[in-house]
Amino acid sequence: MAPRSARANQEMREQSRERILVAALEVFAEKGYQGATVSEITTRAGVSRGLLNYYFPGKHQLVDELLARYLDGVVELVMVDGGPDERLAAIIDRVLLAAVTTAGVQRMTLSLVLGPATHPLFAAAEARKEERVAALEDALRSLFAERGAADPALEEVLLRSVLEGVIFKIAVYAGQYPVERIRRRLYALYGLGEPVGSLTGSDPPPVGRMRAASATEAGPADTP
Repeated sequence: MAPRSARANQEMREQSRERILVAALEVFAEKGYQGATVSEITTRAGVSRGLLNYYFPGKHQLVDELLARYLDGVVELVMVDGGPDERLAAIIDRVLLAAVTTAGVQRMTLSLVLGPATHPLFAAAEARKEERVAALEDALRSLFAERGAADPALEEVLLRSVLEGVIFKIAVYAGQYPVERIRRRLYALYGLGEPVGSLTGSDPPPVGRMRAASATEAGPADTP
């Protein structure tokens, strides 16, 4: 049998690293940072302890990578082209769609962002990503300035607060959340007209109060 090429070996290493990160996110969400063990993560990922240590010397480094990826993903969602209204509509759509299609991942990541033991790690990751976070803020402020806002910085904070709240609700309530109605309301709030097409098909019918989704309902973890 011919030896694997350098490219094939690289692909296998990347796949193993991704499996470790997915498994770590699941275990951290289920057990918390303090309760999670490296042994549980390696078992779920199907890798050896030595391989995990090769990429991530400890739990701290795993959380750091997961949170850094989360921040990178948030920044990418707002980096769009077009006029100010086009950009705002695209940002709303991209955030809603990402929240729906990765609800399980969002739910587990939020457990790291909000957890008492891991929130300081999130703050540290955010500090290291300061340039990217600043670019996100500047992009949104520029958008609102182009739209003629009296206080673009305040509008940036408001939009992020609203969208982060929506992400949280989708993560917690999964398929019960009225994404399409919220989308239309956000478009109306910012004077963007009617949305084109649908992101999720249709909203679930109103059935009284929403109930928090179980881990099973939230779906399996996708690669963060």
